[in-house]
Amino acid sequence: MSSEPRHALFHMPEPLFAELAPGGGSVEALAFLERGERARRLLLLRTLLGRLHGLRTPLAPPAEAWRTLKEAALHAPEAVDRLLLAPSTGGWIAHMLRRVHGTASGPELWVEAGHLCSLAVTASLYAGTGTDLLVPLTDGALCLPGLGMARLPDAGPGVTVGRACVECGELTLTAPAEHPGPRPLTVRPHTAPARAPRTPSPAPAASAPDDSALDDSVPEESGRFWLPLRTLAAFADAGPGTVLLDDLDPYRGLDDPLPPARLDHAEAEAWQELFERAVALTGPPQGAVPGRLDPAAIRAVVPWGRTRAPATAPPTVQVSATSGDSYAAMLIARPSSPVALAETLVHEFQHSKLAALLHLFPLLDDDREERYYAPWRADPRHLTGLLHGAYAFTGVAGFWRDLTADPEHAGTAAYHFALRRLQCRLVVRTLLASGRLTASGHALVTGLARVLDGWLREPVDPPALARARTAAVLHRTEWRLRNVAPTPHGTHPDAPATGAPDDPRLRPDRAPWPDVRTYAFATPSPAPCGADEHLAAGDPAAALERYADELASDPAEPHALAGWIVARSLLDPGRATRRMLARPELVQPLPSPPTP
Repeated sequence: MSSEPRHALFHMPEPLFAELAPGGGSVEALAFLERGERARRLLLLRTLLGRLHGLRTPLAPPAEAWRTLKEAALHAPEAVDRLLLAPSTGGWIAHMLRRVHGTASGPELWVEAGHLCSLAVTASLYAGTGTDLLVPLTDGALCLPGLGMARLPDAGPGVTVGRACVECGELTLTAPAEHPGPRPLTVRPHTAPARAPRTPSPAPAASAPDDSALDDSVPEESGRFWLPLRTLAAFADAGPGTVLLDDLDPYRGLDDPLPPARLDHAEAEAWQELFERAVALTGPPQGAVPGRLDPAAIRAVVPWGRTRAPATAPPTVQVSATSGDSYAAMLIARPSSPVALAETLVHEFQHSKLAALLHLFPLLDDDREERYYAPWRADPRHLTGLLHGAYAFTGVAGFWRDLTADPEHAGTAAYHFALRRLQCRLVVRTLLASGRLTASGHALVTGLARVLDGWLREPVDPPALARARTAAVLHRTEWRLRNVAPTPHGTHPDAPATGAPDDPRLRPDRAPWPDVRTYAFATPSPAPCGADEHLAAGDPAAALERYADELASDPAEPHALAGWIVARSLLDPGRATRRMLARPELVQPLPSPPTP
């Protein structure tokens, strides 16, 4: 590993780009993306080291930490490359570059710059080399990326300086000689990995020595000096997993550092069980076919929102996100449904692939103006967001397409496949018509269009197809009612930026709103009651009547008005109705009943 640039251009072979463009990607294609990410991180590290030169710090200087990393790389290049490619390493580099450019804030710069010392110590542990570095401790704890967290016994709160000595894979962590106090800690982190537990751990004996706290077989409340990162195994009988369940690293999030949020035994066990069931639903990668996922390609799952297992987790994923700086990592709030987790894994990994492609190629010239309709969002999006959505949801559509062959999920899968292929094709049309795609971007979006056009010709169960089409129109109609201002009186509707379908004039009072229909329409109610339920069941007349009742008290309520417009269009699909669907924001609200 070297911080010096190698003067050789990256050239992606056309067959690999042809696999990635429509949303797929073989093992070879993903390996190429990782090579690109490695080169990018080395360049960014070189820039960061230059900006940190001369930084006043009580820790080992950045140059000394970098020399330790390079020495470790000579002895264990693959292990150190894995550390360099760790998602949290990318997150730290990006955060530090924002710090030195003044676009992010935090503690004194030396504190966060000292994470390079943590990386150097970890690299020495992997390589079996020796080092002796002054490192930053937070509440007495040292994060070892990819391994876990070591905490000095009896350490005080806040940021302090510790000494980390590594010899033959063994770490000794002490307070500096000039600041005696906490007892030293010795541990062999690289040989003490921990998988997510499967069975309750035995309680330790009351007279157990301190070393018992370093063993993950001890309950979490006792393991307060050494907390190894857990890994998720893809299959019940597999060996040690390769997917980190990262609840400790400060740079595991999307931007600012996060405190450790250790999962308890039951929550970690729930993650393991759910992950195994989820990845069993994702087919193996197959060239250019979108929606397939090898779980080994995921580098980290970051649990979000809770550390203790609730009585019942929500069935769907409430929060998920991916950072372009943290390739192959995904932040997820655990659901109870393995199908929901599998869909999210596919979705977020698509974002990682596209982010890596954007690091290699300029795919579009984006003015960053948020004015475009995205069928999976409540707010207008810019072109880059639109491209990310199209790429991610094409993968999701492929996931549901594969699942239509599973009898247990065929009905729901048919609906989601029909919905996502239709929505993605609409967005792909917008991208192709934008005039802002580069040659590479045009090739990628054309690849998406080719796959989607083929999928749109595939037969789908008619009731599921009808619900999907209705749900798609409902979302667009409500989106325009909530986000698009009506054209001012006397202005031609096709004049620029006045609210025309492809160039809307946005409302200044727009606000977030919940999309409650996309998943509600997946399974129609056998005994419909509300307006939405009647519409999902294929009874627009009953739905229209109930929407009118709802609008009687609030004639401009967007959810009910969107339903009323769509139900009426299904009953009377003429030219006037098509105009109403194209520009629903121009529809006059139903008159309120007279006040008695």
